[in-house]
Amino acid sequence: MAQLVIGPVLRHVDATSATIWVETDAACEVTVAGHRAATFQVGEQHFALVVVDGLTPGTSTAYDVRLDDRVVWPEPDYPFPAPRIRTGPVRQLVFGSCRAAKGGSETDRLGPDALDAFAVRMQDLPEERWPDALLLLGDQVYADEPTPRIREWLAERRPEPEGEVVSFREYAELYHESWADPEIRWLMSVLPTSMIFDDHDIRDDWNTSGPWRAKMAEKPWWRQRIRAGLASYWVYQHIGNLGPAELADNELFTTVQNAGEDVQQLLEDFAEQADREVEGRKATRWSYRRDFGRVRLLVIDTRSGRILDGPERLMVGDEEFDWIERNAEGDVDHLLIGSSLPWLMPHALSHLQSLNERAAARPGLRGRIGEKVRQVGDLEHWPAFRASFERLARLLRRLGSAADAPGTICVLSGDVHHSYAARAEFAEPTRSEVLQLVCSPVHNDPPKPFRVVFRLSWSKPLAWLLRRWADRAGVTPDPVAWRRISGPHFGNSVAVLEIIGRTARYRLETATGDGLVESANLTL
Repeated sequence: MAQLVIGPVLRHVDATSATIWVETDAACEVTVAGHRAATFQVGEQHFALVVVDGLTPGTSTAYDVRLDDRVVWPEPDYPFPAPRIRTGPVRQLVFGSCRAAKGGSETDRLGPDALDAFAVRMQDLPEERWPDALLLLGDQVYADEPTPRIREWLAERRPEPEGEVVSFREYAELYHESWADPEIRWLMSVLPTSMIFDDHDIRDDWNTSGPWRAKMAEKPWWRQRIRAGLASYWVYQHIGNLGPAELADNELFTTVQNAGEDVQQLLEDFAEQADREVEGRKATRWSYRRDFGRVRLLVIDTRSGRILDGPERLMVGDEEFDWIERNAEGDVDHLLIGSSLPWLMPHALSHLQSLNERAAARPGLRGRIGEKVRQVGDLEHWPAFRASFERLARLLRRLGSAADAPGTICVLSGDVHHSYAARAEFAEPTRSEVLQLVCSPVHNDPPKPFRVVFRLSWSKPLAWLLRRWADRAGVTPDPVAWRRISGPHFGNSVAVLEIIGRTARYRLETATGDGLVESANLTL
């Protein structure tokens, strides 16, 4: 008899439908709320994404998971509220990034898990006070920094390459370790969850530059790593970002569902193609759009979509940016841009990254030094892709100035291991409040000396000096000014964006040994 390995994970939800993802240990038929789907096989793993339609808007529906008509979840004496599908409006969205798995005492140095603490508190709240959606902005797993338990498990499987996750089955173990936490498992069964990768889902500094890609391609295990990494991302994260209509139109998803055999080779071939850069574009778009009534969420792939070999380094190719611009249009009260990497950074870091982009493009020794600095310093955010940084600024200025402008345009980000809020200020005032909201990390608090560096990055004198240097180097003037309105905040945290008509509130909650404390609370 098939058993449930992990899940259920509630993924795409709209007013009348939902998708629920599960992993099982054998082929079976999965039933959720009277709707069925057969599992598909990837190597040793079996998965299903069940589409539940015909739901009533504004309702809350308890559900269970059945494998071949046997109820397997929730288990007897389940200590949490029953899994539910809620089809009401999104008034509160929780977001954050960088959640390392809890691997025992060795990872205590990372501090308490903020998402775990949030779930512990949430389970005791009445359902009407639960948030309505969860957005995970990258580093769901750390393939390049496995826990001691995973390292030991890898060593038992094979001696080489030591400590490197290189197969689909090994990636699956990372997800099992991270998502099996009881509180997290419950949270993801009741909150519609959207996801996007960042570098650690594949490898630190993934796609920093062309030289970085060339260096990694020389490693004998890299091809297997990128194939497994993107194939597992498609299964564990990407397909759940898509709604029923998008799934029905997705040729690969249809093929996988109807294959009736192991599709690991098919998915890994797809992953290898998705990683390629062909004629200045990427073959696969991982970016996606979700509409929550009058709130639009547009999530941008800032890793795999990079163009590194063209005349200009681009965060995403022109074709994909055209798609972003088209989908950002619309009559909504709030536009949320999910970008794992911040668009507006501490001023000193922003100017330094634009400077470094110029330096690394130079020929000879100076260019090689610039490239080395880029990789060592992780100088690979939006300002390090200057053309893309400016294009995004132009887009947000145009959207914010339109007659039907949203009340707020918020770029939601993580990655930088401290949290803050900044307000964009254009030469001509916009109708919308345009903001950068950052929450990082959820569970990966770096050593305390890093906080000194992060504080210095907000230094006004240092920012002035680097901007002068950028002017001399020919970096174009910033198309937008920005002002920090909260932070920097440190520690493992989750952020809550509360929608209040056409305004919103940003609340940051930081984990302590005793739970969560409020670090910031401001009206946007």
